[in-house]
Amino acid sequence: MMLTRVVAEGVARGEVTLAFRRWATCRVSAGRTFLSVAGVIVIGAVERIDPATITTEDAHAAGARRVEDVLASLRGGPGDPVFRITLSYGGPDPRHATADDAALTAGDVAGIGAALDRLDARSARGPWTRETLRLIEAGPGTRAADLAASLDVEKDTLKRDIRKLKNLGLTLSLDVGYALSPRGAAWLRAPQVDTPD
Repeated sequence: MMLTRVVAEGVARGEVTLAFRRWATCRVSAGRTFLSVAGVIVIGAVERIDPATITTEDAHAAGARRVEDVLASLRGGPGDPVFRITLSYGGPDPRHATADDAALTAGDVAGIGAALDRLDARSARGPWTRETLRLIEAGPGTRAADLAASLDVEKDTLKRDIRKLKNLGLTLSLDVGYALSPRGAAWLRAPQVDTPD
């Protein structure tokens, strides 16, 4: 489930407690969590509703000014059901603590290298992780489209790939482009990072 930055930050502050979605089938379940730009979001109750029952209070709880704004934001087919989803904040993104940890042991360096090797091995286009990290290091804030062109890949492929690096705590998303995290920068500076591709 995707939330805009404004909504996710509203959930983190406790100001936004609801979301409404129009889906052919429900895509979330109570008790599950997901990561947003503001941290971990917890899904509470999920119920199918008649959109005509959405109140002004519901709209405000969803971060909207009016019921009409909520209704206008619903995607999907007009015949698809609408779901009312309760949201709460589950804490900061655990990847941030990892990303900030630049004190790498030899085991950390080897573990990161092994994880990158696995990503490279699963890629249809061959090794990409180290080159991508070096490009991000050389040009923090470079637009995704420009990075993708440098690597000769589609922008969506690049974004997926960088998300994998972010999950390892090696990169950070900026308002425009990406940067190496302290952990990613420390790993690139560490000895033995260049394994055979």
